[in-house]
Amino acid sequence: MISCEGLAKSFRRPGAGRRAERLQAVRNVSFTAQDGEITGLLGPNGAGKSTTLRMLATLVVPDQGSASIDGHDVVREVSLARQHLGYMPHDAGIYPRLSARENIHYYARLCGLDKTTAHARTGQLIEQLTMTRFADRRAAGFSQGQKTKVALARALVHAPRTLMLDEPTNGLDVMATRGLREIIRDLAALGHCVLFSSHVMQEVSALCDRVAIIADGAIAMDDTLPEILSRTGQTDLEEAFVVALGLQSEEDA
Repeated sequence: MISCEGLAKSFRRPGAGRRAERLQAVRNVSFTAQDGEITGLLGPNGAGKSTTLRMLATLVVPDQGSASIDGHDVVREVSLARQHLGYMPHDAGIYPRLSARENIHYYARLCGLDKTTAHARTGQLIEQLTMTRFADRRAAGFSQGQKTKVALARALVHAPRTLMLDEPTNGLDVMATRGLREIIRDLAALGHCVLFSSHVMQEVSALCDRVAIIADGAIAMDDTLPEILSRTGQTDLEEAFVVALGLQSEEDA
């Protein structure tokens, strides 16, 4: 389970002096993602999705607010929060000179798994994610779909209860996207909490039990998909998204 309340984060603008105006990337983000559900963090580019995920992943310290992963505070209990979380960042790099198997095994060891357990988990994930055909090839030259599977396996190798994916289908073809959707559904069915960010309406509509719409660094609407459609008076998520952004703008005025 992921819970956050009033998260805020600003950054100094590139090239600006210390006293220059800061860029407010996230200013008021509150939502909950439950176990056994798929929650979509939906918003336009630059809305604050990636910054929010980085705060939840303990990579960026919030200026304000609080958040927890499976009950562990992301600021005060960093190690415990990381143990419970699998995080796949946007465009996560994999080591090109290592094979897919070696990439996964290396990350397992970094997560504290002993050699025997790391070997077993690596093999399990190669089977689960249908990676056998390219598991022992060097990653240099992998397709985007193959790279994504390796990155996902790394995020899952320590068997976390909670999983966060930052725009996981970016650059994937249709078949690879469909395959990844099935994997995400299977993980939620096994009781995992899955949170992923996206700006693709079709992807969110096809997968999510719940949607948090973020705009200008704040949550504009957070509810189940049917409730969001009902609250906005729309029958299509894209139209509901536009309405939600408009409501957020009115609140900010």
